[in-house]
Amino acid sequence: MKSTIIKYSLVVGFLFFLIACSVKKDKFINRNFHAVTTEYNVLYNGNLALTKGLEELKTTYKDNFWEVLPVERTSDAEEAILPGQTKNQNFERAEEKAVKAIQTHSMNIAGTEKNPQMDEAYLLLAKARYYENRFIPSLEALNYILYKYPLSDRIYHAKVWREKVNIRLDNEDVAIKNLKRLLKDDKIQGQDLADANAMLAQAYMNIQVKDTAIAALKVAKEATNDNEEKARYTFILGQLYENLQYNDSAYATFQEVIDMNRKSPRRYVVQSHAKQALQFDYKKGDTLAFVEKFNKLLEDRENRPYLDVLNHQMGIFYDKQGLNQKAKLYYNKSIKSVSQDSYLVSSNYRNIGEIYFKEAQYKTAGKYYDSTLLRLNDRTREYRKIKKKRDNLEDVIKYETIAQENDSILSVVAMNDLDRKSYYDNYISKLKIEDEKKAKIAAEKAEKEANLQASLNNTSPGNINTPGKKDTQVIDMGVPSMLPPGMNTDSNGNSFYFYNPVAVELGKKEFQARWGKRPLADDWRLGSKNANDSNNADDENIDVDQKDSVAEKEINPKYDAQFYLAQIPTDSKLLDSLAKDRNFAYYQLGLIYKEKFKEYELAASRLEQLLKNKPEERLVLPAMYNLYKIYQQISPSKAADMKQQILSQYPESRYAQILNNPEVEITDNDNPELVFNALYKKFENNQLREVFVEVDEAIFRFAGEESLPKFEMLKAKIVGRLKGVEEYKKALNFVALTYPNVDEGKQAEKMVQMEVPLIEALDFGLAQPTSYKIIFPKTYPYGKEVKNLTDKVAKYIKDTNAVALKSSEDIYTLTDNFIVIHGFDNKDAAISVLSVLQLHKNYKLTDKVYIISTEDYKIVQMKKKLQEWILLNK
Repeated sequence: MKSTIIKYSLVVGFLFFLIACSVKKDKFINRNFHAVTTEYNVLYNGNLALTKGLEELKTTYKDNFWEVLPVERTSDAEEAILPGQTKNQNFERAEEKAVKAIQTHSMNIAGTEKNPQMDEAYLLLAKARYYENRFIPSLEALNYILYKYPLSDRIYHAKVWREKVNIRLDNEDVAIKNLKRLLKDDKIQGQDLADANAMLAQAYMNIQVKDTAIAALKVAKEATNDNEEKARYTFILGQLYENLQYNDSAYATFQEVIDMNRKSPRRYVVQSHAKQALQFDYKKGDTLAFVEKFNKLLEDRENRPYLDVLNHQMGIFYDKQGLNQKAKLYYNKSIKSVSQDSYLVSSNYRNIGEIYFKEAQYKTAGKYYDSTLLRLNDRTREYRKIKKKRDNLEDVIKYETIAQENDSILSVVAMNDLDRKSYYDNYISKLKIEDEKKAKIAAEKAEKEANLQASLNNTSPGNINTPGKKDTQVIDMGVPSMLPPGMNTDSNGNSFYFYNPVAVELGKKEFQARWGKRPLADDWRLGSKNANDSNNADDENIDVDQKDSVAEKEINPKYDAQFYLAQIPTDSKLLDSLAKDRNFAYYQLGLIYKEKFKEYELAASRLEQLLKNKPEERLVLPAMYNLYKIYQQISPSKAADMKQQILSQYPESRYAQILNNPEVEITDNDNPELVFNALYKKFENNQLREVFVEVDEAIFRFAGEESLPKFEMLKAKIVGRLKGVEEYKKALNFVALTYPNVDEGKQAEKMVQMEVPLIEALDFGLAQPTSYKIIFPKTYPYGKEVKNLTDKVAKYIKDTNAVALKSSEDIYTLTDNFIVIHGFDNKDAAISVLSVLQLHKNYKLTDKVYIISTEDYKIVQMKKKLQEWILLNK
């Protein structure tokens, strides 16, 4: 009987289940069955996946505190999925659950949705798509809610989310209009009110209306109950005040974040301290209080993940105080901290580079600028500025190296034998101390590695001592064991020295550090032995320390003064060359420091040193004149003295005439302006090869003149005509970097940025041909065959009365020209004329020849790519 009741109950229950499963019947049981199933099964799992995806997104999202933060921490809208990558699986699962709820449990009967959970399903669908950056599909789902479920209790939430999507689609105007209308409704409250104002603030921030954004963000901060959001909104308020230069309000707002303490995520608290530090008055502020505050922050264990930020701020503090060593210390600490902020790291490198730059250690500064550029976006203005500064340092590094090295060599050459010996003995003593320190550090490192390896071996199962098993005695091979007692064992428990590979490797390093590489032979301590028995007998009388000293010199010649003394140059021509190179380096350094960096003290010191070195005559007067110009900036009394020296020692020079009467026009052949005008006239007359040689001579002769940039610019143009766009770009770069503050330098910089890229973008076959040419490549200077060619071409044009055709002699490179026939409207016409020239008995030309479009000919000339064009048109 009981089993019968159970059987009938199951049947009835199954029938009720079938009835309830139907989505076509508008019954109480159907509506509630699908509503409950949707809410507590499908949507519950979908919302769990969405929450998990959001947590994962927030852990991977990194705020850029160098800019005003967005109100929402989410992925970048431009973020692309690369090949091999997958989307966030949790968002995909949330979308699948939303779709399943809609497809399985929607009860759309007579145009009306009877399942009250469908608005939640569409909302979940919209959010999942939003966080996958699929904004258009997300907007479709939200619009469906607003259209189909206008009476939903989640209607305000959906409206706010629709405007979030509009903002991500850059429809700020639409979002602002809709949000302002929404906020007029008194029924919106709670988190929806906070989100609506936050999004309104974001829209205003996007269009740079920051004061209105502040008003909206204040409302959002007060309306939200989420402490993380409250801290974020407050921090953004501080950033907006900072941008508007309301410094007092910004400071107070950042203090609000700090006062939240543990209610705020630590990142906002630490960054608020950093923002306040930027407003510190380094001249009048309480420096003791500043240092005490940041020292406490550095010691706080909670701030360990943010040591990079705190150390950076301490570095800035000492940098502003002019305490360079402490500043570099803290900048380096910030670099060594584990930091995911690449701009912060690059800022540390940049600031250290600036310190070295101020200290005139340009070689070191250049290395730090290199590290800075590696971490900067190469499309930013800051990158270009530092890149230009780094390029400017190339010549400084080059000439400083030449000056220092040649000075060092020449100073040793000038010493007597005793002083030289003493000089190198002192150098070797310092070198030994440094090498000993390095060897000690290497030995300590090897010892740690050996101890670690031995410890690992002893803890392995094979190292458990077996009762009754005797240890093998370690044999002393002349190398003391660096391992602690009981640790000279291999993985099998054997304590024989050579059974432990770590100990053997350590022993080899110790032996080589002390003795170097030695052959397997008797008396190996001596390093090398003579076959002469008497010498061997003498060696036996040398004590051990003396033998070690002899061996050390043989194995390490850098510890022997004779090694260096033997390398001192004695050839007079070589010494003269070293002196000339050094003097020219000093001269160039003086000009670079004066023109590029405005470092007048440094420029003066280099030129003064040049004059002390008694350089060749051509550098003396320009150096004195440039010193006069420099002294006008830093020491008027010295400028007057230098002027008097120039007038008294070189009264007939053009510099003396300029100093006596700056307005007078010098008319002799040494006038750089007249020389330049003559060269430029030749350039315009296409005398490129002659000007190419003469302009170099003029640059050499007028080194130090104010008109020198004009000659360099003219040279760049000639190089472009004779060597092509690549060399043209290099020459223009040289002018732009060497003379950045004069018109020629600025013009060159503009040409590099605007003109050169247009030329580089040209390529064969891109433009539609408008006309054609016949070209005959010829090597310059010519032979008789070129005269024969030009005569026959001229004869053909005269015989045929071809008015449209013209011939010319075009320069191609330093060693090549083109004989060109112009004026063909199409390729067939050029082929026809060429056939006559080659086949007719009056001409019979056999020269190498090509038919080329006018557009391709321009590219050949500008890029010097004749051979490439030939290969393309075979």
